[in-house]
Amino acid sequence: MAHARSGFLVGDYLHSATRFPSHNNRIEPDYVAVVNAKRKYVEVSSSFCKLIGYEEDELVGRSYDEFTAPKTSNIESILNIFQKVGRMEGIWVLVHRSGTKIFVRYDAFIREDGLYEAHMELIGAGA
Repeated sequence: MAHARSGFLVGDYLHSATRFPSHNNRIEPDYVAVVNAKRKYVEVSSSFCKLIGYEEDELVGRSYDEFTAPKTSNIESILNIFQKVGRMEGIWVLVHRSGTKIFVRYDAFIREDGLYEAHMELIGAGA
């Protein structure tokens, strides 16, 4: 896995920071995604869209399961723990439109409106 640091644009950061207010997360909002209890994207930052190679209108309404690398995690078990604890952090493997696996460190929490918000930073990419 090649190490990479996100090269997000200041405009993307400002867009994320104003659209997704800070909740004192330990991860800066380089890439932000918000999903509902059915794991469907509700909101995504422009930088997140660029990260995985899709436009916002292609992601909103679709399940994040579609963009998680197969056999890399037990999504049901993780979601059950997350719903009980209300906050999680760790490594997640996303899949870019091209098929490339993208490794992100995330910090996720359940918002007051019941939606799940994740702030991510890129840590690497590979086949």
